[in-house]
Amino acid sequence: MSNLETRYLERLSELYPTIAAASTEVINLEAILNLPKGTEHFLTDIHGEYEAFSHVLKNGSGAVRRKVNDVFGNTLSSQDKQKLATLIYYPREKMAQILDQVHNREDWYKITLYRLIEVSKRAASKYTRSKVRKALPPEFAYVIEELITEKVDVRDKESYYSAIVRTIIRVGRAGEFIVALCELIQRLIVDHLHILGDIYDRGPGPHIIMDKLMSYHSLDIQWGNHDVLWMGAAVGQRGCIANAIRICARYGNLDILEDGYGINLLPLATFALDVYGNDPCTCFVLKGTNTCSPSETDLNMKMHKAISIIQFKVEGQLIKEHPEFELEARNLLHLVDFEKGTICLDGKEYQMTDCHFPTVDPADPYRLTEEEEGIMERLVKAFMNCEKLQQHMRFLLAKGSLYKVYNGNLLYHGCIPLNEDGSFKEVEIYGETCKGKALYERLDSYVRKGFMSTDCEEQKKGRDICWYIWLHQNSPLFGKDKMATFERYFLTDKETHREKKNPYYSLLEDEATARAILDEFGLSQEEGHIINGHVPVKSKNGENPVKCGGKVLVIDGGFSRAYQKETGIAGYTLSYNSYGLILAAHEPFESTEAAIEKESDIHSESIIVKRVSNRKLVGDTDVGCQLKTKIRDLEMLLEAYHTGKIVEKFPVRQGI
Repeated sequence: MSNLETRYLERLSELYPTIAAASTEVINLEAILNLPKGTEHFLTDIHGEYEAFSHVLKNGSGAVRRKVNDVFGNTLSSQDKQKLATLIYYPREKMAQILDQVHNREDWYKITLYRLIEVSKRAASKYTRSKVRKALPPEFAYVIEELITEKVDVRDKESYYSAIVRTIIRVGRAGEFIVALCELIQRLIVDHLHILGDIYDRGPGPHIIMDKLMSYHSLDIQWGNHDVLWMGAAVGQRGCIANAIRICARYGNLDILEDGYGINLLPLATFALDVYGNDPCTCFVLKGTNTCSPSETDLNMKMHKAISIIQFKVEGQLIKEHPEFELEARNLLHLVDFEKGTICLDGKEYQMTDCHFPTVDPADPYRLTEEEEGIMERLVKAFMNCEKLQQHMRFLLAKGSLYKVYNGNLLYHGCIPLNEDGSFKEVEIYGETCKGKALYERLDSYVRKGFMSTDCEEQKKGRDICWYIWLHQNSPLFGKDKMATFERYFLTDKETHREKKNPYYSLLEDEATARAILDEFGLSQEEGHIINGHVPVKSKNGENPVKCGGKVLVIDGGFSRAYQKETGIAGYTLSYNSYGLILAAHEPFESTEAAIEKESDIHSESIIVKRVSNRKLVGDTDVGCQLKTKIRDLEMLLEAYHTGKIVEKFPVRQGI
């Protein structure tokens, strides 16, 4: 052995100091390799829709219902199985409703406990006892373990289990025990969660979603452009801050900032009332389904306009500061003829629907007024000093990245920038030209520098790259030739609103393109899959989320209520279990109350994308590869013990 190997094995021997300890761990790891692969759950483009997200998380995109069907088959009616599934999703609420209607609570408790124990057994069967034990609620851990573990040495098993169940009911703990079992099933149904971007914007609860994710047992996140926007805002990037506030205002969700993150918007509100008090701001009507009172709506529209004008100015300054971004064509304020109320774009003059810009100096249109500058300074401090926002963004940084390779699949939010011929587009980022995987990794690196770099210049580049990723045509998270925000507000000609997509989106059905992307990221061209979101799949128009013969899966079907008129459904989600890939289509989520009362489920249908002939085991996964490496290391340690190169370390007994 080399000196390096010897030092490594010496360190490993500190964890496994004897032959017995190392041998036992090898046996345990070999056993794990032969267990069925855990279920992966893929969600994307949640856009602040907390209730729908929470429901899908609870039901595992139909995984709970499938597990109930597996356990009970035809022995329970469809109605009873759906009632049991709803109880698993919302144990406290559903149990309260049921107990108001049953005549004999003890019988109901007994039947329900037996059913939940059976589902728990099935859900736990693909894990080691150690892993299940870690998932058990501390209060009932011992009793649940007894109930879901097969007792080979007990003659009358039925009597043994019945005695435990009767005692649970007799001591008045049946209700809490049912809740514990339901939460355990939820926990065991999904082994690992993938969020493929866009947690933020449009919906009312991104901060609640982030709190939920921070307590989730195992997950990774691929950042979306809306997430990177908020990451940029958290490190004080002005363009990102203005965009984040504008989008909250546009969807009537300013309370996300004020109540969710405690960011004071009073200076902006006061400024908006002073400057736009007599302005109807008709171009800034609210979108989405948020219902505000008339006075709230009026103030919201004025704040919406105020922050939009500030955004256009701030972005104009950024564009001048970064000529290497080549965004000069997106500076539009200086093209406005304020006297005529028109703007000239690409040689054509357009009449503007609103030309009341009291804070814009035609001679220097991108200069902030003293009041606007003061507002931005206060907002930068508020975003950077918001403890909860910083916690959420650091969590995104720790658990997230621009892409991920996991169990043979390539996960990312948007697109791989391509040329018309399908080749990877070369993009210059701060003086270095890169494409494909290298582009993702350079952008990812700079996002992290925005948070972590001790070099002030590099940190600023990192902050500004967040804004670049948000709206640049070469950003893999945006992938359009422009973000037509200004045109959508002020021009009625739909042609000016058009945002041309990167060729990637027209080449999704091209097998050569898919193979090239998989190869670029080191994945099998035959077995690998590309899984991404970002652009809603318009199912009502016949668009299919499964593309290129199943190599590409676009799973954004419109979680956001704002998109559901376009898509016709409420999103796709994906599950990858030991049998293969299952795509679930979801109906619009009415409310949590309706899900409990009507036992309705937003999972409407499943599409089996791929079914494997041999059930996948842990040994076939990335985790399996890590475990096999660990086994090889432990076997090297065992050999070193047996040959005397390393001496066992037995604990020394203290003398009496």
